[in-house]
Amino acid sequence: MIRGLILAGALALTGCAATNDAADNLARDRAKTVVNRVVSERLPGVNAAPVTDCIIDAASAKEILNFAAASVAGITQSTIEEVLVIAQRPEAVKCIAQNSITMLGG
Repeated sequence: MIRGLILAGALALTGCAATNDAADNLARDRAKTVVNRVVSERLPGVNAAPVTDCIIDAASAKEILNFAAASVAGITQSTIEEVLVIAQRPEAVKCIAQNSITMLGG
């Protein structure tokens, strides 16, 4: 009986983890659309995808949720400023520098 409850609990946690992963991936995908648009507008001619990935990787969960919300509500000046602040963080700058060849299409 106890083993059955433990197994059921483990399966429920696995299901929750899968649901959380799906929600996280959805939020990150929506956030990427917003960040990519901001980067494309601020850096015309640059491959925005690698910069976007660096910014998303440097963002907190709360910031990702803010960007995901902006994908529905619209991009504001505050959204743009938040993207630019994250882009200046050391981990984002390092990532962007490491991916600079990809950004230039080379």
